[in-house]
Amino acid sequence: MSVSLTTTYAGEFSGKYIAAALLSADTLDKGLITVMPNVKFKSVIQKAATDDIVKDASCDFQTGQGTLTLTEAILQPEEFQVNLDICKKDLHDSWEAEQMGYSAFDSLAPNFADFVIGHVASKVADRTEKNIWSGSTATSGQFDGFATLLEADGDLPAGQDLTGAAITSANVVAELGAVVDAIPTAVYGSEDLIIYAASDVIRAYTRSLGGFQSGGQGANGYENKGNNQSLGSLFFDGIPVVATRGAAAGTIIAAEKSNLFFGTGLLNDLNEVRVIDMAENDGSQNVRVVMRFTAGVQYAQVTDIVYRKTV
Repeated sequence: MSVSLTTTYAGEFSGKYIAAALLSADTLDKGLITVMPNVKFKSVIQKAATDDIVKDASCDFQTGQGTLTLTEAILQPEEFQVNLDICKKDLHDSWEAEQMGYSAFDSLAPNFADFVIGHVASKVADRTEKNIWSGSTATSGQFDGFATLLEADGDLPAGQDLTGAAITSANVVAELGAVVDAIPTAVYGSEDLIIYAASDVIRAYTRSLGGFQSGGQGANGYENKGNNQSLGSLFFDGIPVVATRGAAAGTIIAAEKSNLFFGTGLLNDLNEVRVIDMAENDGSQNVRVVMRFTAGVQYAQVTDIVYRKTV
């Protein structure tokens, strides 16, 4: 890792480091899907299906009156790592110099070490959020997200595999309506049914609530709030709508939370970053930042999911 310093020294300590705004792994933080920890290698998600097992009563036990079919989905988290090399010499002329001490044998400035740890953890959370919804294992640092899995799944019913034009405030209600109309009857009304929507969908839907007479909201919008709509709790036809900031534009997935899984080894691995000062090991002025973790997603019943994308 090369260190590029463009800051200006202003006193002994000019303040806290400020990182660019980063996405957090909202999907996990907010418990929007089911988390399966302690998956060392792979986990089998059992899927059960039966035909019509209710028959007219008789005095006898009747064989062959129903069929139970067991299938399975495999959740196999992939291994990932973060390896960074920082040379303390690059910090000599920066505004962290005094924090490192005046000796020729530098120690990493505590504030910088804290920043690196927080920044790396945040970047991993950002990447994980994107991977969950739109990742592809063909790209280094990514695992197959739900969109990638659904694209490749031939068992997704044709009526639940939707495509549409780019989302706007003028068409978002119709597009969300098409998704709701495609939800299987057995799933519609489930207490953990959620509409997962990409950021552009959330923006367009929120704006549509601000007042379009043709959209049925009235001139002043939902609850007469105009464009002062809240992003806190959004619903469509009574179903919660949540933002999935890692999803590609135009992506909408309707599914039960209990049908979507995130698997990892130890949840603590996602928050553990090691900063190793190499001076004691090889006499160098290098500092290594190391992080290792596993992550992956899977769903159980694809026939219970509606997937919408922009074409």
